[in-house]
Amino acid sequence: MSILLTNISKRFGQFSALHDINLEIPEGELVALLGPSGCGKTTLLRIIAGLEKADHGRVLLSGEDKTEQHVSHRGIGFVFQHYALFRHMTVFNNVAFGLRVKNRRQRPSEAQIASKVHALLELVQLDWLHDRYPDQLSGGQRQRIALARALAVEPSVLLLDEPFGALDASVRKDLRQWLRNLHHELNVTSIFVTHDQEEAMEVASQVVVLNHGRIEQQGSPSDIYDHPANEFVSGFIGQTNVFTLDAHDAEWLQTTGLQVTQQGAIAHVRPHDIEITKALDSSKATAVLKDWQHLGALIRIELIKNTDNDKKTTLFAEMPNEQFKRLQVNKGDPVDLNIRQAHWFH
Repeated sequence: MSILLTNISKRFGQFSALHDINLEIPEGELVALLGPSGCGKTTLLRIIAGLEKADHGRVLLSGEDKTEQHVSHRGIGFVFQHYALFRHMTVFNNVAFGLRVKNRRQRPSEAQIASKVHALLELVQLDWLHDRYPDQLSGGQRQRIALARALAVEPSVLLLDEPFGALDASVRKDLRQWLRNLHHELNVTSIFVTHDQEEAMEVASQVVVLNHGRIEQQGSPSDIYDHPANEFVSGFIGQTNVFTLDAHDAEWLQTTGLQVTQQGAIAHVRPHDIEITKALDSSKATAVLKDWQHLGALIRIELIKNTDNDKKTTLFAEMPNEQFKRLQVNKGDPVDLNIRQAHWFH
């Protein structure tokens, strides 16, 4: 099911949660709504679901106007951050709940319900827990059961509100890949809310970046990372070094080989776009190595710019672990930098 939102606006008193949102999501996409807290992500998700009513604008699902339609008639599955499982029901009965409350004409027989529930529990790899209660499950298991329950009613759209936000880092990592694989298998149009940029980039086929109730950019993870539309997106998606082009910054950037032709602009440089070599002449070195941190296969390097003025500016570079070992540099060593590329903003 495709989703089309036109001119969606929503206020809560004096606060404008969403301002004139226009968004099109093709059928079968796995979309992340990404942005800082309070940017309008969850409000937009709830408006799509029918749990919240927009002040202005329309919600169209596969070309049908659903703006005024009740949540129960939209064919949407919703998964909350805190699972919302019924604690007094077994796993099996939690997943079966949506099927059992259908009206008599649409309700499957108990045998059909049992078959479907076990199939869904196998899909989320938890059929062996069908007779347990939610309190007997881990957080990751509860979240997968919540997803199975949402899928039981065969939704045309699946909406997930910070689905992994309450879980620890290692479980989140596992569930991200699991959700991506599950989406490939089911191909149901899915939207999930997150403030975690890594989660959005790893899981989604499309990312929608929101800020202060407006869409800043929409595109594939690689497009948004490699071609940020503005300063906010560049700073929010991944690490970046920011240079405000005063005379000192412009002069220093030119010593790194970067062409500076946009006076008054702001340069954003990704850490992996900074190349480090040992300084041949310490008096002309562009930076000093201050420290480094191991990030698994990557090394994050902290540098201090060498400038004529007394202003000490820290910047960060990244390189593979093996490359850093070959460099053979120590804390306090002078180094030369080559900046491969920068994103320029006015």
